[in-house]
Amino acid sequence: MRKIISILTFILFMGVIALSAQSCNDNVSENTNKTVVNADEIPTSVDVKVYYFHATRRCATCQAVESVTKEALMEYYGEKISFETINREEDENPMIAKYEISGQTLLILQGDKVTNLTNEAFMYARTSPDKFKAKLKFTIDKMLK
Repeated sequence: MRKIISILTFILFMGVIALSAQSCNDNVSENTNKTVVNADEIPTSVDVKVYYFHATRRCATCQAVESVTKEALMEYYGEKISFETINREEDENPMIAKYEISGQTLLILQGDKVTNLTNEAFMYARTSPDKFKAKLKFTIDKMLK
């Protein structure tokens, strides 16, 4: 019986260590991506545009995706990156058909290049907004280069 308890304690201890290491790595990557740059120093690019397609009825996560996206764009780029929300149930926007939008979708466009950040947005906008902001910034910065 003591042997079983010892083995279970060891497994639990290793699990705690693994979670602590993962948490530390997440914090390091978040902190390295949180560099705030003055909006005047960002290269201007009218080509990069962000679109959020949503339904008429919206849950708290849907609302968080919109608000955190707006906040991040203003924080990192000021007015230099356009952001538009489109109600896919009410608006007859040709983009809905072009990009085959059927649900809530967050797209970043630069010319013909399309990056879909929907999964990341819905995964992190409410629970880890800084992580989502970092991913959004990383994606846009890569397009601006």
